[in-house]
Amino acid sequence: MDSISSTIIRTFIGFFVLFILIRLLGKKQISQMSFFSYITGLALGNIAGEMVIHKDIKIIDGITGIALWVFLTAAIEFIVFKSSKARGLLDGEPTILIKHGKIIEKALSSNKLNMDDLTMLLRIKNVFAVSEVEYAILEPNGQLSVLKKEEFEPVTKKDSNILVKRRPYIPTELIVDGKIVSKNLTELNINENWLTNELHLKGGSMKQCKLKRY
Repeated sequence: MDSISSTIIRTFIGFFVLFILIRLLGKKQISQMSFFSYITGLALGNIAGEMVIHKDIKIIDGITGIALWVFLTAAIEFIVFKSSKARGLLDGEPTILIKHGKIIEKALSSNKLNMDDLTMLLRIKNVFAVSEVEYAILEPNGQLSVLKKEEFEPVTKKDSNILVKRRPYIPTELIVDGKIVSKNLTELNINENWLTNELHLKGGSMKQCKLKRY
């Protein structure tokens, strides 16, 4: 087997093994990842890359390494899920950066943040003045949670005593790219005949419809 063929085969094997095992670890957005999860992702990618590039590493050895790393990660994630102490030790605890409108400089310093970092995190939350903030908490994943002072909170319909009706359902896709989403029809207790008639009434057809919501 020539070098190019070997690399192609190793790449496909590494990709699919990594894909399957990562799926087993569960879904998390990058913004929701803890530092441990982020490092785990880098390590798994590095192991897979080494298996693809270095021909002296047997494919079975690479797969074993990836599988073992995933197993250890899953075990630690399970412990963290079950134990609040382990969760605090591994992911860290939320840190209050602003309390009652006052910046806690010691907390900023311990988290290696300066005022520019703090104001940037506040702007991401659409807060452009520290004076508007009652509490600001740095979460373990690096996100900032902000509670504004009462006078800067937006007025709600409840505040204005406006009567509102509870939504009976959320907007749901019935047709996507000309194909019926049968699962959603079942959940909404709708049949295909009703949907077809609705399309005809609006002068459309199933094939012409790219997206229809209920």
